[in-house]
Amino acid sequence: MDDDARPRPKGDAASLLAGEDLAPYSIDELADRIRLLEDEIARVEKHRLMAAAHRDAADSLFGRKD
Repeated sequence: MDDDARPRPKGDAASLLAGEDLAPYSIDELADRIRLLEDEIARVEKHRLMAAAHRDAADSLFGRKD
């Protein structure tokens, strides 16, 4: 079975991070965490834009399925 055919887990890493207690982290650790999250947002946005471009190309070739 392909990995893409498996159902996605209900929870994801972002949900787990959102619920994490930040109190134990130092100011420097929080700054590092923010940088990591900003990098991840940029990575996800890049992937989203590539996926949208791929879909637009498929829609123009095969027609849009509404």
